[in-house]
Amino acid sequence: MPRIQRILSFFFLIAVVLAVIQCARRGTPTGGPKDTTPPVLIKADPENLTTEFKATKIRLYFDEYIKLEDVQNQLIVSPPLKYNPEVSPQGGASKFVEIILKDTLLENTTYTLNFGQSIVDNNEGNPNSFLTYVFSTGTYIDSLTVSGVVKDAFNLKADEFISVMLYEIDTAYTDSTIFNKPPNYLTNTLDSTTIFQLKYLKAGKYALFAIKDESKNNVFDQNIDKIGFIEDTVTLPTDTVFLLNLFKEIPNYSLKTPNFAAANKIIFGYSGGDEKIDVAALTELPDSVRTLVVKEPEKDTLNYWFTPFEIDSIIFKVTNESLKKIDTFTVKTRKLVSDSLMLIPSHRNKLNFADEFHITTSIPIVNIDTTRIAIFNKDTIEVNFETQIDTALNRISMKFEKEPDETYFLNLLPDFVTDFFGDTNDTINYRLSTGGYADFGNLRLSLAGDITYPIIVQLTDDKGELYREIYVTEATDLEFNTLEPGNYLIRIIIDKNANGKWDTGNYLRKIQPEKVIYYPTAIEMRANWEKIETFTVLD
Repeated sequence: MPRIQRILSFFFLIAVVLAVIQCARRGTPTGGPKDTTPPVLIKADPENLTTEFKATKIRLYFDEYIKLEDVQNQLIVSPPLKYNPEVSPQGGASKFVEIILKDTLLENTTYTLNFGQSIVDNNEGNPNSFLTYVFSTGTYIDSLTVSGVVKDAFNLKADEFISVMLYEIDTAYTDSTIFNKPPNYLTNTLDSTTIFQLKYLKAGKYALFAIKDESKNNVFDQNIDKIGFIEDTVTLPTDTVFLLNLFKEIPNYSLKTPNFAAANKIIFGYSGGDEKIDVAALTELPDSVRTLVVKEPEKDTLNYWFTPFEIDSIIFKVTNESLKKIDTFTVKTRKLVSDSLMLIPSHRNKLNFADEFHITTSIPIVNIDTTRIAIFNKDTIEVNFETQIDTALNRISMKFEKEPDETYFLNLLPDFVTDFFGDTNDTINYRLSTGGYADFGNLRLSLAGDITYPIIVQLTDDKGELYREIYVTEATDLEFNTLEPGNYLIRIIIDKNANGKWDTGNYLRKIQPEKVIYYPTAIEMRANWEKIETFTVLD
């Protein structure tokens, strides 16, 4: 091949390669603007707002491929149906949603199907938010509305997926209807807002509730559900915006079947508050057997402690004196090991100036020997202290003056604690240290506004867990000193019955929970900060 021809062939080859590369580059996606447009409903069969509805199948057609997400929780049918409708597609993409109704529909009734945010486009997941399909089995569509807000009576943040229920007050309605029958109208706050609106309602008188429906059965289960209620009758039409405070009731009294938790302990679980409960063995026990019944700290459980002996079963009588109720149980023995004495310290290293050091025992305490304990600082100088036993909590408190930048050594010698079975502790040593005052922040809180005393002022973490509290009976500035750096919430409980704690509500007794008010923002505390805040309370 002549030289010039070879050169031309070479350049031709280069040109082809470059052209291919350029073509490849031009074909590479550059992304472009992200699709944020939700799917659009273009047709419904039967049409939306159909009257004299008689169909058993509904189809909703969209302008693009869609899929269903969490439709079992998101779809709300009002009035509720006995059998959930069958909704497709499940697990695939389609340009339509099909709903098959399995119930016989009520006559002259307006139905709404609210899909929440379950219908999303197939590519980007953009939801068609709160798409509603409405039809009536009668000759017209009901058009009234009820709106409002759901909040938690105690916690700052309300639960998600709260059912808001409207019951028509007719001749069949009683206060117990909510326990047994689904409502006439139903909506849901979903997971994005606490605002609700019930639409397409007919005129009349109603009872309004909010339920955290754990079983998703559209009725109130007292043992597991939270509830909020409006005391007055809701008369439609209305322009009132309603506030529902959600709370967990103290359930009605009931006993669980007792059982052996250890060879020396039987547990009696119960629900229903702090009624006095007496546990007594009907089986005759040997004279050598000692027994003790104590409440498990912070649990609805009674512990029946006994010195072990050989027996197949024990018959018990459990008496609730305030309710005049008696139950009997036969508890069969099991081959288990006995609970042994353990000492659990409240702190294992760092100790705040405002904290009290205490030791909790796993077995009820009958005696402590204060000569078997000593506290020393880092210079081995003995520190004076006081001890106090709380038998209800199985707790030994040790009070001593704490100095900054100090280390304390607590030495527990054998036989410091004697438990119910006569067992004692071995040698135990604890090491505790304090920081410097500059490591903490101090908060002074002034209260303003129309306040009904007494109140409980609590400092919590961002999850609502209690950190400090002060009981306040009259107007005064409050000091929360030596606070760890971090963010805090301020919670005020209006202690209406002056019993030193927050009291929940009760629906059947028409008791609302005690009012709880939060400071509007979290308070940041840093080391070596002195901060002053004013809380204007709107009681």
